[in-house]
Amino acid sequence: MTTAPKTPVGRNTPEGSAVIALRQQLTDLEERAGEWPGADVVDILGTWLEQFDFTAAPQPAVVHIPPRPPGQAWVLHRWDRHESAVIELFADEDSALAELARHARGNWDNLLGDDDVPDEPPADDSTAVELYYGPDRDNLPDEGYSLYAETVRGRGRPRIVPLDFAFPDAGACERANRAAVFHPGDHGDLPCVEVDDVLVFAHLDHEVGAFRVSVHVDNAPDHLVRPDGTVPLRVEVEDTIVLDDSNTEGAPKPPLLDALLNAADAVRIRKEPILAAALGAGLLWRCPACQWDNAGAATCCEGPGPCRTPKPDPGVEAERTSREP
Repeated sequence: MTTAPKTPVGRNTPEGSAVIALRQQLTDLEERAGEWPGADVVDILGTWLEQFDFTAAPQPAVVHIPPRPPGQAWVLHRWDRHESAVIELFADEDSALAELARHARGNWDNLLGDDDVPDEPPADDSTAVELYYGPDRDNLPDEGYSLYAETVRGRGRPRIVPLDFAFPDAGACERANRAAVFHPGDHGDLPCVEVDDVLVFAHLDHEVGAFRVSVHVDNAPDHLVRPDGTVPLRVEVEDTIVLDDSNTEGAPKPPLLDALLNAADAVRIRKEPILAAALGAGLLWRCPACQWDNAGAATCCEGPGPCRTPKPDPGVEAERTSREP
């Protein structure tokens, strides 16, 4: 007769601890009585079974979402005789060097007269920065900078969310909306609305030249988080839905170009032919200064660095003029 394999018991689980405790009680009974008297065993089992709730509904299946890994930001601290301290954050070192190079090229006259410095700043950002500030950053006594990377950490906690995600019901939404808090932009902070720990910053951004809205969901409670770790968002401007990933009926679909690029990612094929076709069709245009691709409707480059507004195609402009009354 083949013996069935034993089922492992986790000692650190509530169920495992209960099974081990039952075995110990029966072992102690056998050592005292030399056997397992039926009445005593019934009493032990009855008491042991009372700690379990067999009428409770089964627990929903859940997914464990690990904490988001920390990001990195490059901090640029620059000073000169006009500005005592300028501190800016960049996503990468190259973008920070591009900003430093822009400042250096705009003030290149400060170096003219030095035999080791060319009349025109070099195109390479790193070279322009080193020539302007010097290898030891001591070319100019009243100017300098520091550039270093900092770790950006979010909430940094794991989540356990049910697989059968359901957005909070009407009552829960109403209670969260009534408890919303407005944080004014005091002491240099940005104005913010907090709804159920979701932060929405809205402010005038003079650098971007737009009314800017930023949504931060790192602190969102677990009941708002879907199994993929995201929070459903819908953004409307006037009567136009500009973003909707709620997957509800009637939600706008992504543009065709986005869908094609996402499909290329999914099957790991080259994106270059798709981008080339989009450029040829006018869905995208490539910035001549930084070579970033931008949406056809954009009037200025969305990439980093000093990029100019593209000029309209002469043929297209002439055709548009001829059609005007």
